Amino acid sequence: MTAELKKFPKAIPLWKLMGPSFIILALGLGSGEVILWPYLTANYGLGLAWGALLGISFQYFINMEIERYALIKGESVFVGLAKKFKLIPYWFILSTFLGFALPGIIAASAQVLAHVLGFDNFKWLAIGLLIFVGLILSISKTVYSMMERITKLVIFIGVPAIFILTFYLARSADWIILSKGLIGMGDGYNFLPEGIAIATFLAAFAYSGAGGNLNLSQSIYIKEKGYGMGKYSQKIAGLFHVGKHQEVKLSGEKFALNEQSIHRFKIWWRKINTEHVIVFWFVGLSAMCLLMLLSYVTTYGAGDNAEGINFVINQGLAIGKSIVPWVGTLFLVIVGIMLFQTQLGVMDSTSRIMAENIALKMKKEKINLSKIYFIFVWSQIAFGVILFLLNIYEPKTLIVIGAMINAVAMFVHIGLVSRLNHTALPKIFRPRMWRRVIMFIIFVFFGVFSAITLFSKFGWQEIWQNLFNCFR
Repeated sequence: MTAELKKFPKAIPLWKLMGPSFIILALGLGSGEVILWPYLTANYGLGLAWGALLGISFQYFINMEIERYALIKGESVFVGLAKKFKLIPYWFILSTFLGFALPGIIAASAQVLAHVLGFDNFKWLAIGLLIFVGLILSISKTVYSMMERITKLVIFIGVPAIFILTFYLARSADWIILSKGLIGMGDGYNFLPEGIAIATFLAAFAYSGAGGNLNLSQSIYIKEKGYGMGKYSQKIAGLFHVGKHQEVKLSGEKFALNEQSIHRFKIWWRKINTEHVIVFWFVGLSAMCLLMLLSYVTTYGAGDNAEGINFVINQGLAIGKSIVPWVGTLFLVIVGIMLFQTQLGVMDSTSRIMAENIALKMKKEKINLSKIYFIFVWSQIAFGVILFLLNIYEPKTLIVIGAMINAVAMFVHIGLVSRLNHTALPKIFRPRMWRRVIMFIIFVFFGVFSAITLFSKFGWQEIWQNLFNCFR
């Protein structure tokens, strides 16, 4: 029997579109924006700001191609890719877990908050915060609505607070140095300083926004928000709210390919591009620049910046000395909360990704996605707790390792999504040539940069030796 064709929905007002971009933006706040780029700035100055600009610009185009598919199909890109590549769900499960189950972000949040509270050891606080993340996700009525509310609250409080602090402390000369850094002019170097850890730079570049497979979760979020054909999709319910939304249909609905549908798509496409430019690109770039500039004016040149995330503590102390002590403490509290919120968002997104890909291999028309989702939530929490109990909890190391894995994952999914949009969508809806060229450049960039990082980190000899050992 032929499925009933649905109408391509009318576009909703721009202000009602706000939501998914806030979530995808907030996913990077605790890794790239708050930790990695300010860490590099504290140690090498503002000459690396060009990397943040290029990184988030790349991710804007990556995200829009992911949104394009979900907008038209009313299903996530995972569903579309599984139709073309039967084994690809296993890759997404493996690469997502390896890239994000390492609990570096929550460890960073715990370390910052432990300093505020006067704790010497932050391990137990990190374990408590990780369990708290699971409880928040489990008790909500619908997970997406809860995530959107929390994310907006944190961004609307955190970003203005950083904005005020930076404008108060930065001098006009500091802003000039930042502007030069956006075009690659640093203190005694151009683009990359001598001695910089390429792995850390790639990690920051990959996290200029969300990073890794998290970008793909944008297709899930806009589907649940009701963009385009996502209007006909269903939401994931909370663990303790079993109801009519528990049985979720993963595949989207079809619509008649006519002038009305094409016209409505074009309106949607124009609006979601505008929304993503404003929320993700502009707010994201502004937040990164402000945090880098704040790191520069407070900690650049301090002796122990290279030790983990000590530069964040140094920032709080410097702000307290420049203004009043409680302002420095407030800064650290805000950073700790932003990091916690990022871990919350990452846990939600990664669990969605892995749950949907498991469900795709179960080959059922409808699936109890909520139960699978929460199995992955608590599995990641258990993995993180085990690492903490084994005393593996240095934040920056965990974040950098995860980011290196995620840079490779980005290289893979950029190619896959580009291929999917070119083959699975009607010609009228496919990306124009200039967008395809940009996506190809981004694809090559991540491939080359990932290879350079891998070889610089291990070297040819070590790579061959590791491969040899695997087959012994």
